[in-house]
Amino acid sequence: MDLEQQVEEAFGPDGVLSRAADQFVPRSGQTEMALAVARAIEGAYPLVVEASTGVGKTFSYLVPALLSGERVLLSTATKALQDQLYGRDLPRLVEALGVPVSTALLKGRGSYLCLHRMEQARTESMQPERSTLHALARIEEWSQTTRTGDLAELPGLDERSPVIPLVTSTRENCLGSACPKFRACHVNLARREALAADVVVINHHLFFADLAVRESGVAELLPTVRIAIFDEAHQLNETGVQFLGKNISTSQLLDFCRDLLGTGLQMARGLADWQELAGKAERAARELRLCVGKAHPGTKLRWTETCPETVDPDAWALALEQMADACSAAAEALDTVSEIAPDFGRLLERAVEFCERLRHFAGPCQTGSVRWLEVGAQLRLIESPLDIAQAVQAKVLGSNPEAGKTWIFTSATLGDDDKLSWFTKPCGLVGAQLLRVGSPFDYATQAAVYVPRDFPKPSEATHMARVAQSAAVWAARLGGRTMVLTTTLRALRGIADILRETFDASGELEVLVQGALPKRVLIERFRQGNSNGGAGCILVASASFWEGIDVPGDALQLVIIDKLPFPPPNDPMAEARSKHIESEGRSAFNDYFLPEAAVALKQGAGRLIRRETDQGVLVVCDTRLVAMGYGRRLLKALPPMQRLDTEAELLARLDVLTKTCTTPPFEG
Repeated sequence: MDLEQQVEEAFGPDGVLSRAADQFVPRSGQTEMALAVARAIEGAYPLVVEASTGVGKTFSYLVPALLSGERVLLSTATKALQDQLYGRDLPRLVEALGVPVSTALLKGRGSYLCLHRMEQARTESMQPERSTLHALARIEEWSQTTRTGDLAELPGLDERSPVIPLVTSTRENCLGSACPKFRACHVNLARREALAADVVVINHHLFFADLAVRESGVAELLPTVRIAIFDEAHQLNETGVQFLGKNISTSQLLDFCRDLLGTGLQMARGLADWQELAGKAERAARELRLCVGKAHPGTKLRWTETCPETVDPDAWALALEQMADACSAAAEALDTVSEIAPDFGRLLERAVEFCERLRHFAGPCQTGSVRWLEVGAQLRLIESPLDIAQAVQAKVLGSNPEAGKTWIFTSATLGDDDKLSWFTKPCGLVGAQLLRVGSPFDYATQAAVYVPRDFPKPSEATHMARVAQSAAVWAARLGGRTMVLTTTLRALRGIADILRETFDASGELEVLVQGALPKRVLIERFRQGNSNGGAGCILVASASFWEGIDVPGDALQLVIIDKLPFPPPNDPMAEARSKHIESEGRSAFNDYFLPEAAVALKQGAGRLIRRETDQGVLVVCDTRLVAMGYGRRLLKALPPMQRLDTEAELLARLDVLTKTCTTPPFEG
């Protein structure tokens, strides 16, 4: 029996999945995708699949991959899906299919406890604050029992905790085989297990970090793998350009100063003036920051000439030169003590690498790349390629053509045209086989979309307040169960402030705001919603909350999007991509801004309906969606929801949802 027949049998009404998986229902779209994956595995060619929400794409690629008997690499965009694949989906299918395969989970080194760094943190002369010391004590206690060293195992550890950089390593500060804890190193244990496993689960960041610097162990793994599957593939291009360019930050430089001073005083006191060397480098890093001046956090400055816009060229050049000189002086001192301990050898490598990067940024930008300066409390100097097409063609698809590898790329959202060009062109996959699988959900019955026609234009000053005031009315009508997705952090803060003023005193609804708590805590509280008689919730969020958030059932029934999610036109990357498209005689608006907005809008709308029984309403508070000609293209990108024309129809629909939901709204 060939692979296609095995897959078809597994997904059949009486197949192994129906007997092993809870509530399994055969779906034509799921089977169609699984058979396409099976054909790609047998034919050894790249396949791109857009599988809409509800298709069940995880089973569609896992079943043929497991039944093939080949070594498999699975890559996801998020650690959350990585953990779900490894901890839930893979074990269930391996048992159900009865295949004798071993699995392994491999994350970036920042996810694992570094025993050497933890020991250093304990003896660090510059002791951190009390809360950090308490977290450090918890980690030390846990370190005695963990086998993997994966910090995700530690309950209650906030991913934003300041203790994490103290107990994890980076590529810059890892000592490698010279580390005194090398044999017990959790990162190396994870890599050894990955090299020995039949199925390895990684993430996109790890994959591209390895393409860029050959550091994570994926380079050793990839040649032995015949099937590589990228889930959440819509994030591949943006993840890739982060790693395939160059960057350096003043926070990295300040971390180096801290390590230089601490290690020098601890292991080589008196052999160099460590305080002067560290102080010189620290002052140079701070001068570099000061010469840029004040700016809102997250500001991106164009950098098309010798220095970023609005920055004095002479001051910038001098600050870069002083920083490079400080790193060079540190390197000279470190070279004299590099034999004393491996820590000094690694510090020397860091100093030399910083010198090279600083001198690179003192010169012109590489052809085909874009350069900018990201400003916050610290500076980040960035140079990135416009896309990953060349790297994918050269380093992935063309790495070993005779090996007969199969590359599978899948996501719920990969474009708004039949060629999925939003995804395939920047990822160098124009010649790949394509498949689009529609959702099994009955959107016309389950969901509705409303665009208020009497709202101010998004560019008007009153727009943000109108969104917040209307969201308050609609959410109160529904008893919470509302997510407000914003396109900017400014709108996030403004809308959240108005909603808090509206509801904090009465306690009628609880307003949850991105950034106030860890993401997983916010989502868990939102999912609880009206449970136990408490207040319903409104969650106001931006950025990462537009995708990957799964809140099925009654907990989320209203998604409000403040305005169409076009890329900011003054963003350096968006600007560079626009100019590149126009240089080819194409329209930047039609070929870049519109497809980007369509995909982002589809992602945001995808938060609403997650199961066959879900009901909900999407509201897009942007009149351009119905007033402008291009609005038809954006509406077409959305699932085929029922259209609501008036606010009265919206309120009536919310009333129906309130009556049919299983948890009643809060009554104050």
